[in-house]
Amino acid sequence: MISYIKGELTEILEDSIVVEAGGIGYRIMVPGSLFGGLPGTGKTIKVYTYFQVKEDAMSLYGFFSRDDVNMFRMLIGVNGIGPKGALGILSALTPDELRFAVLAEDAAAIARAPGVGKKTAQKCILELKDKLDLQEAFEIKSAHAGQAALQEDLRAEDPRDEAIQALTALGYSAAEAMRAVRRAEGDTAEELIKSALKQV
Repeated sequence: MISYIKGELTEILEDSIVVEAGGIGYRIMVPGSLFGGLPGTGKTIKVYTYFQVKEDAMSLYGFFSRDDVNMFRMLIGVNGIGPKGALGILSALTPDELRFAVLAEDAAAIARAPGVGKKTAQKCILELKDKLDLQEAFEIKSAHAGQAALQEDLRAEDPRDEAIQALTALGYSAAEAMRAVRRAEGDTAEELIKSALKQV
C-alpha cells in the first residue's frame, strides 16, 4: 500500500524514526543497522516501507532498500518469526549475509540475532533455503552497461564453488567462505582463494 516515504527526518527514537511527509509525521519501525546510515534530523530521507495491518494495530516498517523490504517479507513469512524478530535478524545480518547463512545452513550465524534461538534459526533455514539460490547470493548489482557481462560471469560458478570448498576445508564456516569469495577478485579458483584469504 505504501511503497516508500520521502520527507524530513524529524525524530530518531530508540527503535524507530519519524518522517514528516505531506504534513503528516509517520513513525516507522526500523532495524538497528539502519541507524548508522541516518542523516541528521531536518534532512530529507527516503525510506522503503512495509505496511502491516492487524486487528488491533497498524505498523510501518522501514528500510533503505527494496532488497531489505523483500527479505523482511520473507522472514515474517517464516512460522514463529514476527516483525520484531525479523527486525532483529536484519539488525545483525545484511540481506546478503542472511542469504549466505541460509544457503550454508549456518544456524549459528542467524542465532546471533537478538531474540532468535537456534531452533528458530534452523526453522528459518528450512523455510527459506528453497526460496533463495546461489546465483542470487552472488548477484552483483550495477547500474552500468556492463551489468549483463557481469551477470554472465557470475553464471560460471565453478571456480567460486571450488574456492568455497577449499576455504571450508581450511576450517572456515560455509557462510564465512561464501562472504569472502563474493568479495574476492580473480578468474581462477586459485586466484579467488588467495584473494578470499585476505577477506577472512
